[in-house]
Amino acid sequence: MDQSDYYNEHAGEYYENTVDLDMTEILEQFIELLPESSAVLDLGCGSGRDSLYFIEKGYDVTSIDGAGELCELAQIHIGHDVLCMNYEDMDFKEVFDGVWACASLVHIPRDNMDSILDKITKSLKPDGVLYMSFKYGVYSGTQKGIHYTEYKPRIMRELIGNHKDLEIIEIFRTDDVRPERKSEEWVNVFLRKKSE
Repeated sequence: MDQSDYYNEHAGEYYENTVDLDMTEILEQFIELLPESSAVLDLGCGSGRDSLYFIEKGYDVTSIDGAGELCELAQIHIGHDVLCMNYEDMDFKEVFDGVWACASLVHIPRDNMDSILDKITKSLKPDGVLYMSFKYGVYSGTQKGIHYTEYKPRIMRELIGNHKDLEIIEIFRTDDVRPERKSEEWVNVFLRKKSE
């Protein structure tokens, strides 16, 4: 079972569990780094929760997810088309002022992260901003048929060091916003694409 199969099978449950989560604090931190009315890619938009937030703030939003069932639910939620596409198939060139990848790259094996980061970097305009979040830890493996990769800040800094076009704005840890998962932590990463 690949990731999209899993999320297609559990689309309704995933939608219900995530659509109302409050990500306002991090969303606002991201928005503060963007020009007004700029172009944003919601990479792995899931329920469409954050896409809707950006749309309501006046941003030009492109939403992508790899699971067709979730794309359909997200389209209904946000009232916009959602592209059903795997990250590996992205081919944007300097289109976005910001890329928002909230908990959406957790399924990418470490060996594949460099190529995905290259695609994301290519999609950003110079001075564009990338936000990513990952579970805090060292685990990398398969659970319930899907892959998970955790990071600690030091390993994340090493990964980003391979990408000379990216500079770190901030890396910090936060608690999971879900009350039943308060003991779990996330690594939040803000990066900027260097201008020429």
